[in-house]
Amino acid sequence: MSLNRYVLRSVSALEWKKWDQFVNDHPGGHFLQSWGWGELKASIGWYPLRFSLWDGKQRQMVAAAQVLCRPAPGFPLWAGHLAYIPKGPVIDWSDARMCQAFFTQLNAYLRRRGALALRLEPNRVVEALTYSTGSNPRPENPLATGVPVAHSNIEELQAVDTTATTATIATMATLPMPLYPVQPVQPIRSIVLDLTPTEDVLLAAMKEKWRYNLRLAERKGITVRAAETVEDVEAWYALLRTTGERDHFGIHTIDYYLKAWHVFAPGQQACLFLAEYDGRLLAGIFVAMLARQAIYLYGASSNEHRNLMPNYLLQWAAICWAKRQGAVQYDFWGIPETESAGEAMAGVYRFKRGWGGKTMRFVGCYEHTYRPLAMRMARKFLPT
Repeated sequence: MSLNRYVLRSVSALEWKKWDQFVNDHPGGHFLQSWGWGELKASIGWYPLRFSLWDGKQRQMVAAAQVLCRPAPGFPLWAGHLAYIPKGPVIDWSDARMCQAFFTQLNAYLRRRGALALRLEPNRVVEALTYSTGSNPRPENPLATGVPVAHSNIEELQAVDTTATTATIATMATLPMPLYPVQPVQPIRSIVLDLTPTEDVLLAAMKEKWRYNLRLAERKGITVRAAETVEDVEAWYALLRTTGERDHFGIHTIDYYLKAWHVFAPGQQACLFLAEYDGRLLAGIFVAMLARQAIYLYGASSNEHRNLMPNYLLQWAAICWAKRQGAVQYDFWGIPETESAGEAMAGVYRFKRGWGGKTMRFVGCYEHTYRPLAMRMARKFLPT
């Protein structure tokens, strides 16, 4: 059958609701492919391009990709740009013909537009590592054995959706553009909590100390609410600056987070949760929501009253909110490829693991270079 069955189309701003609905309903959808995410990234120098793949036989959209573009450092826009597809494209990777049609047309478009390179990070899981919580974990069906020594604290090693993952890799190998693995932009490993059990089962599955700490926070008078005003966001941002200095990570400007709150919170695609004690803000987390998955994107905490354990009650409130919104997963968003007790963020990683989730490893980031010499000059560039 001819590839002409599939036609790549540019999506206009008038179609943003249809776009988000498609991403939300697709099994491979992700928040970073939402329309709002492109608008947010536009505020810090990216230019979002949205493409849909139209199936002439089914007469409907069957794939989509939000491509974020920006000039490489030191290059004017006319001299070439970098293109990046975060957690996408949203496509059925098992359909090789569809993928061939999609990438053939996208490749031709980007080449005409003078792209230096295209990076993509498919939203595909390679494996899941289930850590023992010291309680009674939900039963699993391990598909692999022989746990590596480095994972000696892992109870089971399970391949996730093995057939689909194999199909993804096989399809990528046959695309009309060679793809090579590069340094990931998004976290390649993350801890994901299954939200389909009841709240009681979720409580039972987490570490005993985690249950104790969130109940301690309740007893000591910690309260959690959603941000309602710009002043709430500004107060949280002050904590974020403190957290970044304490834990040695960079942050965006206040305008970026205000934009995120204005774009996503009104439509229930995100919520900024604030933990308070006697009217004082102690901690806050920004949790996004799309495609039945909640994502803990940004977190901040005060140096004061840490003994009251506000972060435990804060995360539990977000988990319960996500469950009420229909999410079936809660993504704690990022742990390192390798972990060391001496790392500055080691405590954060332990905190994420204690909730009883699985450590998911994603397929990674891949790049196709259109102009190798120019790309070598811009290699230090890394999208954020």
